[in-house]
Amino acid sequence: MSVPDFTSGGVSDSKFRVGGDETDGVTGGDEEVEVRVETAYYYPAPYWNEAESNGLKPLLLFFDDVSILLPRYMTHRPELADPILAGPMSEQGLLRVLEPETFVDQQMTEDLATVIVNLITDGAFDDLNTDGTYYQELSASRMGWDADIGLAQMLVNELQERDLARPSEDGVSIPLHPAVRTTILVILAQLARSAGRRQGLSLHPVTSQWSRTADLMQTLSRSPMPSAGHLVSLDIEPVAINLESVPLDEILDFRDQHREQYQSYMRDCRRFLIELGPLPPAERTILLQDRREELQDRAFSLRRTAQRAWNLNQMATFGLGIAGAAWELVGKHDPVSAAIVAAGAGVATIAAGSTDIVDAYSYIVDVGRTFSMR
Repeated sequence: MSVPDFTSGGVSDSKFRVGGDETDGVTGGDEEVEVRVETAYYYPAPYWNEAESNGLKPLLLFFDDVSILLPRYMTHRPELADPILAGPMSEQGLLRVLEPETFVDQQMTEDLATVIVNLITDGAFDDLNTDGTYYQELSASRMGWDADIGLAQMLVNELQERDLARPSEDGVSIPLHPAVRTTILVILAQLARSAGRRQGLSLHPVTSQWSRTADLMQTLSRSPMPSAGHLVSLDIEPVAINLESVPLDEILDFRDQHREQYQSYMRDCRRFLIELGPLPPAERTILLQDRREELQDRAFSLRRTAQRAWNLNQMATFGLGIAGAAWELVGKHDPVSAAIVAAGAGVATIAAGSTDIVDAYSYIVDVGRTFSMR
């Protein structure tokens, strides 16, 4: 299996050039695709339920819309699961449905197979207990079945040989060991960044489930992964008030007035992760405290701005944090890094030098909860 190629890209800020977030255009394949939309990629589930609505609604302050990776046989399920938010968002063009039958393209399928086979070969799943374990289905389309059925079948065969996957029971999904399924969904969220750029989307993984952040950190900490030893998480800071009672139209009007403030905060969370990840642990700890204090001050300012606009109770707040890893790019002989940064979506360059930094990350939204650096 060939190792995916990668390129760096982006524009400079004061210290970093971050590919994939602030560019006007990017080369995808043989054509240049203009990046216009900042979208929150909700994962790991293909859609959310009504209980998560309040935690996702304020995302519209930071992003243009919310994307989900939804197989065609699940059409209309998001609106049925959450008619309060998903329904109106769909009607107003704020819910972007990415169909894995077309979104998971050849490149993404190859990158996924590269990473998972690399983990299998290095023994990342050797100690998993399969006796009495309930295997959970994952749609075959999310494993690249429609892009390259031969490669996707090869990956499934590799997993089945190790009793990490079972034969399909419905013809559209593959039963997987839960740890393997979680790993695939976490990796897909990172690879989706590159696939999104090939379609003109600046896509950012976002989850509202605390346990899924732990899944990301566990995946990145596996010994075969180059990210191991470079994990960083920034506290979930209360950056907005609960917008449950605020109509979508009012939220969009408010966003038009304050878009740069909220998107700047979101971008700086990732910039800090890129800055901290490659540092030695002792230096990382010292600088982390400075960055936390800076984010706390800015989060307070954003919260006050929203409070003045709607005069709502600040006790119910919306929190945004980030977790992931950033590490120095080893080179094309590192297939994991190469896959994650395929098409340049995950490369940052330190402006003062020539070191390329790879990052894998997820934003997490929550209310009244924090997490510290792993």
